[in-house]
Amino acid sequence: MQRRAEKFAELIRDRAKSIRTVQRKYPLPCGRRSALHFIGLSFFALLCLGPRAASAAVGCALSNPVQDLKYLYPQMTSYKEELRDFSKMKDGRALYRALNERLGSDLDQLYEGYGTPYTVYTIFKGNEIIGLVHGVNVPGEGGLIQVILSMDPKSGAIRRVFFQRLESRAAQALRRNEFLDQFSQLTLADFYQHDYYQIAEPSSPKDRIARIRNPVAGDKGTGDYDATIRGVRKNLILLDFFVYNRRAEPFYQQTRSKLARMKSLRKAN
Repeated sequence: MQRRAEKFAELIRDRAKSIRTVQRKYPLPCGRRSALHFIGLSFFALLCLGPRAASAAVGCALSNPVQDLKYLYPQMTSYKEELRDFSKMKDGRALYRALNERLGSDLDQLYEGYGTPYTVYTIFKGNEIIGLVHGVNVPGEGGLIQVILSMDPKSGAIRRVFFQRLESRAAQALRRNEFLDQFSQLTLADFYQHDYYQIAEPSSPKDRIARIRNPVAGDKGTGDYDATIRGVRKNLILLDFFVYNRRAEPFYQQTRSKLARMKSLRKAN
């Protein structure tokens, strides 16, 4: 619990840096002193509340959105930052359960709890939307991993994957472009279809996820490779909920139906 409290405190300090950076570019209505005063009070409250505060859900926002978004989209003229929180959404409980089911693994209550805030960045060139950026926290072998996706706003395909934070013995291998470039143009539909192929047709050339080469296979940090794959999938599921009006849902339901049929046939035989 103490380790989690320390990590939570560190994330608050990272967020403080983010607010100071953005303020130089886009002044906050409350002013610099008020903003930093609020951060100071928040950190003081964390120290006072102790383990109880440490159990609060922690979100993932860009540490320096102005610089990061301009780097990802050089044509950017402006951007919009929107917060999403299941606890404040209609049918939030149902969506949270749906995230758990579609992710296929338990949700960490510190980094993936019901009240976790998520930040969606919409990037503009004039009035035209030219990109979307979203990040998530996932627990890894060595600690916290922050996986950020840069998206094609129309197709829902990945443009680029990068780590904002990666505590791993395999960090050098996982940060290489040779690994990260393999995610380009993948969609959530590819991940849902992979669930079928890995059971029914393990060597299918149609399985785009199976083509991803693990740069640390059999070495230290393999768990962080798995966490990265999970983080990309989680990112795409959340964007499907928040932005794309669940356009990939038919692929999920189709996969479930196919697997159920296959299971039924095997029982019959």
